[in-house]
Amino acid sequence: MNQTQMAEPALTLVVLYCSDVTACREFYGSLGLPLDREQHGSGPTHFAARTSGGTVLELYPADGRESTGPIRIGLAVEHGSITLPLAPGDHVLEDPDGRRVVVTVTKQTGRAND
Repeated sequence: MNQTQMAEPALTLVVLYCSDVTACREFYGSLGLPLDREQHGSGPTHFAARTSGGTVLELYPADGRESTGPIRIGLAVEHGSITLPLAPGDHVLEDPDGRRVVVTVTKQTGRAND
């Protein structure tokens, strides 16, 4: 395969080390991410969610290491599917560790009772 035929890379995993993993879980959960508790072998308990695009977001406790520093994350969510009262449009929020999260709230897609 030459370069013109190669598929573009896909982002598959984002890991955030959190100083307060419980507060971060609540924050990202309020944005509609279904974070499940996980533990691999004897590793630390952490939380993971898969986005509709297939990217996995994992929240790990920092546990003595520095939390993930300034990173900017963008999420697109459908209005009505999140617990935060955000109107359609773009919003810049901060997670409990101070990371900026750009939330694009889209209008609800057509539903049978709309």
